[in-house]
Amino acid sequence: MSLFSFLGSLLSTLADRLDPLFGASATAAAIVVFTLCVRAALHPLTRAAVRGEKARARLAPRFAELSRRHRDDPERLRRALGELRAKEGASPMAGCLPALVQLPVFFVMYHVFSTGSGAGDLLDHTLMGAPLGGRWDGALDGSQGLVYLSLFGLIAAVATWTWWRARKTPVPGAPGLARVLPLLSFGTVLTAALVPLAAGLYLATSTTWTAVERALLHRGTS
Repeated sequence: MSLFSFLGSLLSTLADRLDPLFGASATAAAIVVFTLCVRAALHPLTRAAVRGEKARARLAPRFAELSRRHRDDPERLRRALGELRAKEGASPMAGCLPALVQLPVFFVMYHVFSTGSGAGDLLDHTLMGAPLGGRWDGALDGSQGLVYLSLFGLIAAVATWTWWRARKTPVPGAPGLARVLPLLSFGTVLTAALVPLAAGLYLATSTTWTAVERALLHRGTS
């Protein structure tokens, strides 16, 4: 069985279980539940990433000292920073790992609802009248428009909160990364407007989980 068929079968089974509660929107609910399960499985990676972020914050004075000491020797500064990060487990890329691991899952979801491969009758399912295999047509009126407006609004709100929190907790030793990463959250809104609604639901659920998860893991830290 291919990954596409496996995902289609899994979502169909989940939708059948959720049908008594959600009726015509059971498949949309199944996508949300599936996404939550994926993110729960990735939680250990996120905990490791947050530990790395806290380590970088703790090492900020040492980063500053190395930058001052080797400001006239960029190559030596790069080596010194790399050695310190490796020793303390404070790689600035560690925070990207959970997102990178999710990419194959998102691709499979996108492929299933874009091509129908392994989808069975999933493409016939809807969320408040909006086909899960359909894309936004630019309209924001009617029941389908309300679905997309709610989806974009949720993702934009989460992206804004993520950006605001990231400004308060910059990445020590990697100022360029600190400026770029928060802005990537807003790109999720554009992505959701271009992919099938099912994939957009995955994005909205995943980004919301990320925001709440990181807020909890950083609770009690500055």
